[in-house]
Amino acid sequence: QVQLVESGGGSVQAGGSLRLSCVASVYTLCLGWFRQAPGKEREGVAAIDSGGITNYVDSVKGRFIISRDSAKRTLYLQMSSLKPEDTAMYYCAADVVASYCRGRQFRYWGQGTQVTVSS
Repeated sequence: QVQLVESGGGSVQAGGSLRLSCVASVYTLCLGWFRQAPGKEREGVAAIDSGGITNYVDSVKGRFIISRDSAKRTLYLQMSSLKPEDTAMYYCAADVVASYCRGRQFRYWGQGTQVTVSS
């Protein structure tokens, strides 16, 4: 069983920055950040694999950076130039099986951390 614990959410004004962290109980092959705003579907924000290859949803490219520290089993999301539309609950997700990672089918999820951006 993989446990994920997020932290770092909060309230900021537009243009501000936040860094989210997610600590995993074991080493994971792939990790990602997702978000869900009230009344909207969950969307993938960014993901990173064991080789450090990253990808981002278009709306955050150039503003968010995903990274991982494998020794600390920690995933980060550095968010800059935040916009009100970034307001959402942010979730960390992970998997330990290569086939699931290739299919971006994360089976393990954290409880989420709230990010609120005011205009």
